[in-house]
Parts: sequence; C-alpha cells; structure tokens
Amino acid sequence: METQTTISDILKETPVVKGRSKYLYDYDANHYVAKLIPSLSSFTYNRHEMVDKTQNLRLDFYEMAVALLNKHNIPTAYVKRLDTDVYLTQKCTSPPFEVIVKNYAVGSTQRKYPGLFDDNYKFSNPIVKFDYRIDPEDLPISADYLREYGEDPELLKSLALKTNDILSEWLYPRVLVDFCLIFGTNKAGEVCITSEISPDCMRLKSEAGASLDKDLFRSGKNHHEIVAVWTDLITDLKSK
Repeated sequence: METQTTISDILKETPVVKGRSKYLYDYDANHYVAKLIPSLSSFTYNRHEMVDKTQNLRLDFYEMAVALLNKHNIPTAYVKRLDTDVYLTQKCTSPPFEVIVKNYAVGSTQRKYPGLFDDNYKFSNPIVKFDYRIDPEDLPISADYLREYGEDPELLKSLALKTNDILSEWLYPRVLVDFCLIFGTNKAGEVCITSEISPDCMRLKSEAGASLDKDLFRSGKNHHEIVAVWTDLITDLKSK
C-alpha cells in the first residue's frame, strides 16, 4: 500500500515532461514514473482524439515486447509496471531523433518518394532511416547530422535491425510492416530503447492483410473497433 500511495502522490505533481502520448514524473535520481495518455494522433489525416483503454493495451503490448527484447540483450529503459497505465522507466538523454525500420514501402516512403516503389513493395532488406523529431511532422535527416550531434548512427541502426528481427518473429504470422524507435543513454552510459513499443508506434497487418495498428485510427474506425482489435491482438499474444 505504501508504494501505491507514493506513486499516487507523484502523479498529483506537475509532470516534468508532457509528451504526445505520455507524461513523465520525477521518481528519483535515476528514474521517472511514466503515465500513458489514451491519445491517438495522425498529423497526416489531422485526427487527434482520446481513445479510452488504448493506454492500458499499449502498456500490455509494451511489457511483453520489453521482456522479449531483454531476453535477447536489447537494452530498454523500461523497468517495471506500476499500474494499468503507469510504469517505472530509467532517466535517459533525449536526443531529438527517431529511428524508423521499414520492411515495406508504405506511409512516408510513398508520400515523400512518389513513384519510387509500388505500394506495399517488400524491401529485399529492411530500410532504416532517421527522422528529426519536430512538430508538426518529423523530418528525414542524414546519419551524418546524428554523428555530428554526438550519436552513433551505426549502433542505432544495428539495434533497430536486431529489434526488427525479434519483433517480426514474435508477431508472426502477422506482418510487421514498419515501426519507429527512440534511443537514449541512461545514467550508466548504456544506449537503450526509451520509446514505447506498441500498435501505436508501428504498422502491423494480420495474415489476411487487415490493419492491427494505428492505421485503424487513421482510416476512421471508431473507438470501439480500435479497442476490440487491439484487445484481440493482446489476448492472442499472451496465449503464445
């Protein structure tokens, strides 16, 4: 009960970081308490809504993904779950970049490079690209800029590709189309994944080609439909 009271008190404080999908609160010198917000956003389709229960399902997925990645020695900032939508995470640096792995030509590939590949073209090798995180829409950025900023793009690419292999195998026979990661460095100097891993941060298709991710939201599905699909996905993954 003491821990619950302490966490409850922390969540009454002003967040030190208010992100698009989560708030961070100071816990101690090395950790934040993170609270997920049930927000879904699509800047491309100008749709921004609160979809209740998605925050709990995102954390369900994230918790399973982290356990799998840690087993394969992929470091993550996640420490442990504290509540249905609250978890403890390491304090890390927050460079303004994200790493995107694309297994198929969809989304930004087709918007930014029209005519280069057919829709849903399967790349012979996964494409890794870097984006500069800035509102209203992230911008592609050269690896040389990351290197000059002090990041190691080769290490980030290696970790992202290993993560792609692990997640793709775990999610099979579903198809992992693409996903994004954010990396940071913890207090011990270890580079680790700091971002959430969930259907909110990837494109995932069923074996039959149906969307199982935030494309449901982008395409105009109602809240009940989104929650139902994500609930079925989580239930199936937990049964493996």
